[in-house]
Amino acid sequence: MLRERGEKSADGKWFSAPAERNKEPILEVLARVLPASGLVLEIASGTGQHAVHFARALAGLTWQPSDADAEFRRSIALRVAEDRLPNVNAPLDIEVSRQPWGLAAADAVVCINMIHVAPWPATRALIEGARAVLRREGVLFLYGPYRRSGAHTSPGNEQFDADLRAHDPEWGLRDMEAVAALAAEAGFTLAEVVAMPANNFSVVFRKG
Repeated sequence: MLRERGEKSADGKWFSAPAERNKEPILEVLARVLPASGLVLEIASGTGQHAVHFARALAGLTWQPSDADAEFRRSIALRVAEDRLPNVNAPLDIEVSRQPWGLAAADAVVCINMIHVAPWPATRALIEGARAVLRREGVLFLYGPYRRSGAHTSPGNEQFDADLRAHDPEWGLRDMEAVAALAAEAGFTLAEVVAMPANNFSVVFRKG
């Protein structure tokens, strides 16, 4: 699963400008939809910018970052060590298609900007893995660009989708309705869709 890496500093931390821009709008939604306490598993944590930002703001939650990329796991670990946050665990090596994920249970699963840069089976694996680890009423939070009713929500998203599919025909923006149908098959209820900056969406599911 390839992603734009951004820039790497001399000490080994990766930095993503989009992650920096969207961390506060995403936090505003997470603060409202996540439980007040418990364990949050973040899938595809990337640079670690989100993990430390969210954990710092949501002190009642324990944040469990993860990534299949060793470079990103190192970046996350460096950020966690630098910030000395007591409620962020060491990153796990999780690739959604390798199940079980090695985590007994979680109260929420958060996945940001992943499913459009992975084949469709990765979305299915993400939902199946979330179903396996989430407690009843647990939250599955997905963020990113989507098509709605088979159409793009902006010309920019249409071009982005074309660029992704040119890179890999199995990538591309997903129909939100198709993702919701897949989640429903796994026992999730679509609780909320929140329009976000830059033509993205926060999509909130609950288990059971």
